[in-house]
Amino acid sequence: MTRKKKEALQGIIYILPSLILILSFCIIPIIMSGYFSFTSYNIMTPPKFIGLENYAKVFKDSYVVDAAKNTLKYVVITVPIQTFLSLTFAAFLAYKMQNKAGGAMRSIMFIPVIASAVTAGTIWRIILNTDGGLLNNILGVLHIGPVNWLGSTSTALISICIVAIWKNVGYFLVIYYAGIMGIPKDLYEAARVDGATTLQQFFRITLPMLKPITYLVVTLGLIWSFQVFDLSYLMTGGGPGRATVTLVMGIYNAAFKQYKMGYACAMAMLLLVIVIVINAVENLFFKEKKEAR
Repeated sequence: MTRKKKEALQGIIYILPSLILILSFCIIPIIMSGYFSFTSYNIMTPPKFIGLENYAKVFKDSYVVDAAKNTLKYVVITVPIQTFLSLTFAAFLAYKMQNKAGGAMRSIMFIPVIASAVTAGTIWRIILNTDGGLLNNILGVLHIGPVNWLGSTSTALISICIVAIWKNVGYFLVIYYAGIMGIPKDLYEAARVDGATTLQQFFRITLPMLKPITYLVVTLGLIWSFQVFDLSYLMTGGGPGRATVTLVMGIYNAAFKQYKMGYACAMAMLLLVIVIVINAVENLFFKEKKEAR
């Protein structure tokens, strides 16, 4: 066996465990979901091919339409805000707090990330409780009446978005912070010699150098936001009414409460298509920005 073949074989052996995991938990489930989406299947009976009937029902289902609207609202609110906040905090810590206090601050802001969704949801349900909740108690001190944060259609989804942002910012902050610290210091020194202000350095050096990081942060944020389920399920159960129902919650209800596996798979495939399309648009956006430079 030649040296090149040995190296190729070694490479295959190294990536084989990852390939097996990806095939087992990503590729094969997607293929099976695609197949079941064209069938009537409820676990108890064998799958029966029905063509595009499930997809036709999905587009006519008002529950799915409401879930899609809520999911899009959630994405539009959470992704830009958590991206902006994580970048802002990371820049502040990198430029103004490169000391022990800065390290402590990063650790504190990362705590929500390692907290489970159950823990986060429970804590925030207590904080946002209408009767005796911490936030309403603070409002009471300010002589402001209590707000039904999780029980009102106008505030329930926004409340969940706030919790999600609180939970995700620390993760993206660490990514941005690592990116900022990896920017060569010579660039800033040269800019200062040319008389550039701190803001000019940020917009002319930091932001352009962080575009690959921003692409990663936005991509992860979009994928996570479209997959939102846990916080909505734990904090409101999809209510009040359908105010916080999401696409993944709709898939869960169809599959494990109504046992409409084929219908749930059709919803899942549509969600997959939506995520792929949005990710493709994002790729084009970042590619055009890169070419413009």
